[in-house]
Amino acid sequence: SMKILVTGGAGYIGAVTCHELTKAGHQVTVLDCLEHGSKDRIKDLELVVGWTTDYDLVKQVLVGREIEAVIHFAAWIEMGESMARPHKYFHNNVYGSLQLLQAMVDSKVDKLVFSSTAGVYGNPLQIPIKEDDPKIPLNPYGQSKLMVEQLLHFFSDIHKLRSVNIRYFNAAGARLDGSLGEAHQPESHLIPNIIQAVIHNQEFHLFGDDYDTPDGTCIRDYIHVLDLAQTHLIALEALASGHPTDIYNAGIGTGYSNKEVIKMVEEIAGKKVNVKVEPKRPGDASQLISDPQKFQTEFNWQPRYSDLRTIIQTAYSWHCLSA
Repeated sequence: SMKILVTGGAGYIGAVTCHELTKAGHQVTVLDCLEHGSKDRIKDLELVVGWTTDYDLVKQVLVGREIEAVIHFAAWIEMGESMARPHKYFHNNVYGSLQLLQAMVDSKVDKLVFSSTAGVYGNPLQIPIKEDDPKIPLNPYGQSKLMVEQLLHFFSDIHKLRSVNIRYFNAAGARLDGSLGEAHQPESHLIPNIIQAVIHNQEFHLFGDDYDTPDGTCIRDYIHVLDLAQTHLIALEALASGHPTDIYNAGIGTGYSNKEVIKMVEEIAGKKVNVKVEPKRPGDASQLISDPQKFQTEFNWQPRYSDLRTIIQTAYSWHCLSA
């Protein structure tokens, strides 16, 4: 069992991961600014309210709690907002990570699991996307995550701070009992928005149906949040056993189109989604599908909950419970 600091642990993916860590016997301290995170998600855990940009606070927590490893989720995540407010994204995501890394070095904490994004690839040149494919982010959000990846590379070389960098494709779904699902304010993610529209009899805005894909809508690789949390546990245990710094995609290698997702929601909710087609959003790639082989092969691991039905079923239960 390890003492772990989870930054952004009161967020959607962070909270699910915290619960999985606790289940596995680890001691968890959460650092979260609560701008988007919620205390309710992590009632039973120790919470320090603050920012990764606050070097003194971070160092105090690392030393005071005898932290052995960090899982770093804390970041702003809205692609669209980053195009309007780049400073906000570079400040929190890049400078915040830099302060965290320096505090770790100064506290002799040498293990980090980092939540990165498929956004680092930009418009991929080939599908599925492999880890060493070109990285040309289309927005400050993706760029900010790529910059942190570059920091990690040098902190690993220079300070021997080992990291496993996990590039998420699309996290979705909720815990199997319908607790701890996705709720962002504002919500920009597809699955919650379709489900909300169905539950509240509202229009769902579909951005673009003229993409170069079989049904004209975007295709994305969805991974169930429980499977994603599991990849962090595996990465953590690997680092504890001396694993070198490395980078992995976390996806399932299959994509679902927006229309396929809508159809599955309709099947599970038992009613039609009222779809209004809008123009494409700038910066949206037509398809993003991961090649997840590297992680799955190296750690002999397979996702358990990432079929579309389980993803939508658990997400739907969560939205019904919290409606």
